[in-house]
Amino acid sequence: MELVKKVFWETKAAKIQALAILAAFVFMMFIPSFSGAYPPLFLAWVMTYCTLSISWTFFSGKTGYISLATAAFYGLGMYLQAVIGREFPLGVTILLAALLAFGVGFGIGLITLRLRGIYFTIFTFGLALFLNRFFHWYEGVFTRTKGRFVKTFDNDMVFYAVLIVFIVTLVAILLMNKSRFGLSLTCIGQNEDSAQHIGVNTTLTKVLAFAISAAPAGAVGAAMISTVGYVDPDLAFRMLASFFPVLMAIFGGMFSTYGPIVGAVIFYVLQDYLLRTTNLYMVIFGTVMVVVVLVLPKGIFGLIDSMIAKKQRGYSGEVIGDV
Repeated sequence: MELVKKVFWETKAAKIQALAILAAFVFMMFIPSFSGAYPPLFLAWVMTYCTLSISWTFFSGKTGYISLATAAFYGLGMYLQAVIGREFPLGVTILLAALLAFGVGFGIGLITLRLRGIYFTIFTFGLALFLNRFFHWYEGVFTRTKGRFVKTFDNDMVFYAVLIVFIVTLVAILLMNKSRFGLSLTCIGQNEDSAQHIGVNTTLTKVLAFAISAAPAGAVGAAMISTVGYVDPDLAFRMLASFFPVLMAIFGGMFSTYGPIVGAVIFYVLQDYLLRTTNLYMVIFGTVMVVVVLVLPKGIFGLIDSMIAKKQRGYSGEVIGDV
């Protein structure tokens, strides 16, 4: 309870953030009853992007270990839904997908998180490619198919399911950021050798954080494939699902809890608009993202922080001048 109070209610800023988040969630719960401008499926995709971006930032943003494994965990959630989705309710398969992603992430972390730098990034990049080829081989040899049909669910149900996953992920990350575990991750990101010297079990901490960040990706993968009705290896393990969370986090500000959420919302809205209005979607979208990264290297929240700091320095100068 003390940790919850510290995160959500200890300071005036924390109270404002908590009330703003609560108000936003209450509003979101009623969105599916609207029509036209706020379709549930559109918002489910927004929540999916937000979940992927904050879960990626929780591990990579804090530790500095750049993971490109999101597509692997996202795709595993899709395939689990395809295999067992007809026997279980959506909520159960989402939970099982999160547990599967956590377990696989923990195992992969034990193998790879003794590596540092580019070696870890290369391994995680290859994980999604390996799973893509593995499922192609498995289906071609054993099931004689290419892809599977998936049980579909009502868009409202999927929206609420993804919204719950997002809420749980965000609250869990906010609490962990203020805990000893979150502090250990920050220490690893700043100087891993120093973190080891002060008693942090760096390998176990990194493995747990990696597994925790994998779980939401598996959960939203299981939920969102239920709106498509079909999955194959190329759809499930698309590398764009690994690159998008990185771009969203950088765009919004990967050193802020709320920056990746803002980046994800703007990112998806822009993507959706370009897909509906032009055939040059990838060219325009890629150009916009390159320009944004060059102009805003610390993201939108980084720009805001810089403006606030500059304004505060200006106030300090005025006070000194008067004295």
